[in-house]
Amino acid sequence: MKPMNFRGRAVLITGASSGLGREMARLLATQHGAHLIPVARRADRLAELKRELEADSSIQVHPIVADLSKLEDVDRVIDEVTSRYDLYGAILNAGLTHFGAHHKLEWSEFQRMLDLNVTGVVRMTSRLLGPLEAQSGGLMLVSSLAGIVTVPYQTAYSATKAFLIHYGCGLSHELSGRNVSITTYAPGGVDTEMTIGDQFGPLRKWLMPASQAAREGVEALRKRKPLHIPGVTNRWGTALVGMLPRGFTTKIVAAQYRRALEKTGGL
Repeated sequence: MKPMNFRGRAVLITGASSGLGREMARLLATQHGAHLIPVARRADRLAELKRELEADSSIQVHPIVADLSKLEDVDRVIDEVTSRYDLYGAILNAGLTHFGAHHKLEWSEFQRMLDLNVTGVVRMTSRLLGPLEAQSGGLMLVSSLAGIVTVPYQTAYSATKAFLIHYGCGLSHELSGRNVSITTYAPGGVDTEMTIGDQFGPLRKWLMPASQAAREGVEALRKRKPLHIPGVTNRWGTALVGMLPRGFTTKIVAAQYRRALEKTGGL
């Protein structure tokens, strides 16, 4: 398939009120001329984004307030988008993490994480593939390097992102030769609201600026890459990890995260 051309086309972005989602929305509008459908829980943030991006009169922004951990909100968003737009692109970016000992993760928190990171994503993907294929479009699942490398103390989050890696890469192969592409994006740590807490302080030097992660993500979607890991260091590191025993690499990651938690009383 040809690379995607977003100009004048409708693109859905979830988790668009802050961080990576917000930066990708800005980039798609200002650099690629896309019309945006940003989705998030915070109405005030979405209204602010709409005002900012529609300062360019050629850009249309249609925000939708929704909690995508709730299946009824997921279906409402899909119904609204597909009834109003010829959807060309979708970036499923909304996600939730837990950084700390697994026993401190309440069941309700885990259920919400699972509903947002996995169930809602699968529901959206399944229902959006048809409309996207009709426009020769593309969909991107935002996973994480934590889905490739086991991350203790983010164990449940790491597991949900591993699901997205396998789900996205598997679908990409299944849909090969069709008029739609699936891109799975796996950034390492990104400097966003999700990583702003004190517990991430000792790990902050490893975080990629959201603007850089957004550029690489949008470009991966545009080029219809099946899987993309941003940053040369991350790509080399992932290749190295693949050659080492999993128990060894998991122990190294665990030690780094445990030290960070111990410094901030997170354990």
